[in-house]
Amino acid sequence: MKFLFLTTTSIALILWSHSLLAMGQDDPLLSFINVDNLELREADETSFALEADAWYGRDINKLWLKTEIEADRESTEDAELQALYSRAVSPFWDAQIGVRADFDSASDRQYLVLGLQGLAPFFLDADLSYFLSSDGDSSFRVSSEYELMLAQNWILVPELEANFFGQNNAEYGEGSGLSDLELGLRLQYRVTRQFLPYLGVVHETRFGNAADFAEAENEEKSETFLVLGFHAWF
Repeated sequence: MKFLFLTTTSIALILWSHSLLAMGQDDPLLSFINVDNLELREADETSFALEADAWYGRDINKLWLKTEIEADRESTEDAELQALYSRAVSPFWDAQIGVRADFDSASDRQYLVLGLQGLAPFFLDADLSYFLSSDGDSSFRVSSEYELMLAQNWILVPELEANFFGQNNAEYGEGSGLSDLELGLRLQYRVTRQFLPYLGVVHETRFGNAADFAEAENEEKSETFLVLGFHAWF
């Protein structure tokens, strides 16, 4: 696992250093922090969720950090951090390579990450990621969201995240094929350009063998949450 991290991180640093030397003064270093969702989720009990990312770099080459965390009062259910080298390959798309580490209460797995992130037709924000673990397990994730302006300060944001796995893994509750799907609908109010509190609903569903694994552990196969949170960027 350490070898996987060292190899991919070394490649990313070499490419990153080369890109910094190649750029001129007309392409300054910039940074951006985006808290996509920071929210409380209410169903049978209260939980917490965070989805955020940040980048630092120039117009073509950037270093990206991405994280997703879900936790309740007793444990961290899901938590991951990605460190990626990102390069623009078209006006609207970036290709990415890097590493991911899980650090929740049930897993400490590490992955190689290959990704494509950008703006799809109809102004859909899209993030496509392929993961290969140090154990040889593979998975694929599709994330997308759309901002629908209802009024000057009211924005409706539908969001989707689907995870596909190349194999069954009962230990982690992962089923081959489409394993789980999360659908969200959040109504944001723009207090300022950079701070938007919201109310919404999130529905999570597991499919196939993943649903069977959840049932065997006396876990819910699907859940619906009311959410209260905010979106912010800096």
